[in-house]
Amino acid sequence: MNPQPSRLNSNGPLTPEDQQKLIIEVREAINKHKSIEKMKENSPNEFSRYCSDASISRYLRARNWNIKKTVKMFEASLIWRMSYKPEEILWEHVAAEGETGKIYRSSCKDKNGRVVLVLRPRFQNSKSTRAQVKHLVYCMENAILNLPSDQEQMIWLIDFQGFNLSHVSIKSTKETAFILQEQYPERLALAILYNPPKFFEPFYKVVKPFLEPKTANKVKFVYSDDPNTKTIMENLFCMEELESAFGGKHEEHFDIKKYAEKMKEDDAKRTVLYGRESCSEPSSNTNPAPNPYHDNEEATDINAVKEVDEEEISMETQKTNDGQTA
Repeated sequence: MNPQPSRLNSNGPLTPEDQQKLIIEVREAINKHKSIEKMKENSPNEFSRYCSDASISRYLRARNWNIKKTVKMFEASLIWRMSYKPEEILWEHVAAEGETGKIYRSSCKDKNGRVVLVLRPRFQNSKSTRAQVKHLVYCMENAILNLPSDQEQMIWLIDFQGFNLSHVSIKSTKETAFILQEQYPERLALAILYNPPKFFEPFYKVVKPFLEPKTANKVKFVYSDDPNTKTIMENLFCMEELESAFGGKHEEHFDIKKYAEKMKEDDAKRTVLYGRESCSEPSSNTNPAPNPYHDNEEATDINAVKEVDEEEISMETQKTNDGQTA
């Protein structure tokens, strides 16, 4: 459940009427921006769908109902959608990335009927951040497509079995955080890190500053041998339906052939739902997203950042090992 928003310059919560006024204000402000004229002309249905009350409300919540910050964020997201065209990405465009099952939509849903995305870093099969982000975007769009009408958020289950630091990079992790927070705000209900190894903690300390506080609060560490954290799974899922890899009783295994057919069916359903006659391969020259650090005056070259971060991880890992030795 989303927390009650605070009324700006007041002590009380926003009423539904107040929230509606803010939604209308954001929509009117966006409609005046020339930067999104092309989207209104070329993709009027997509523009209308994305400017729905529910959509604008998610951006307002992400920016604590601050109109100025919301308009800036929403405009940037619309510009991203114009150039990246996430709604046009099909399974065939990301099949090579998805064939290992490193990210897939589970057949299991939580007790609230929310879609579950399973992530298995050990099955990473690509070194291309561009391709990884494209696959992630496809998975996000597919998860949203399959959300029930009374839900707008999803669950991430991250399985750390067989994980080592070679399976992730600082750069791809930052891009993932950027996509999730800036392009899909308030779409994540919880991210459950299941049985992360001890050496993951230094890595998380390095990347946590790139998570907004709201996102960081949605990250839960769960250990199969810890009764206190196991209750998170029991409260969230029907254990008879949950995959055994996450402590459930359902023996589900990723089958690429069956999953590919399911994704193709969803692609066809999305085409009909959004009134598109066909979807085409987005331009290969399109960047995965504006680099989240380009607008930061204190930003440095991404390679330099990566080198610094890897050094920090090394130092943090040493501290962890020293602590274990002691």
